[in-house]
Amino acid sequence: MKKILIFSLLATFLISCNGNAQKDSDENSSKKYEVTKSEEQWKQELTSQEFAVLRKAATETPFTSDLLDIKKPGTFVCAACGNELYKTKHKFESGTGWPSFDRAIDGGVAYGSDSKLGYQRDEVHCARCGGHLGHVFNDGPRETTGKRHCINGVAMDFKPDSE
Repeated sequence: MKKILIFSLLATFLISCNGNAQKDSDENSSKKYEVTKSEEQWKQELTSQEFAVLRKAATETPFTSDLLDIKKPGTFVCAACGNELYKTKHKFESGTGWPSFDRAIDGGVAYGSDSKLGYQRDEVHCARCGGHLGHVFNDGPRETTGKRHCINGVAMDFKPDSE
């Protein structure tokens, strides 16, 4: 029974953060970004996993990100273009297996919509290069914004604050 419950929870979380929004989103494909490159250029600059997530809207396996447990002060930036996205002070433990934040840095992210799973979700992507980051949900901390930005760790790099 315990295994079935764990499997059910894991499947729910995978569905909650899984998506294929960017590659077919009219909203994203018609927008011009400050950083634009050909698919071949992105393939040369990004790792295969970064390319899959950032450019093809794949989802990394939960609980695998090196960024999941970071608590020290700093900034999470787009792995493709270095754009500042999130601050550690807005990160929280959601239990989903992906880095979660209750808000983004102003102007760091942009939003689109995704209905690939048969229902509407809000997609989050880098405002500078259009890279797919994850999704935003309304089940975040009530004492702050109530939002949960469920972000693929592979889509970001971490820059610690200077000491």
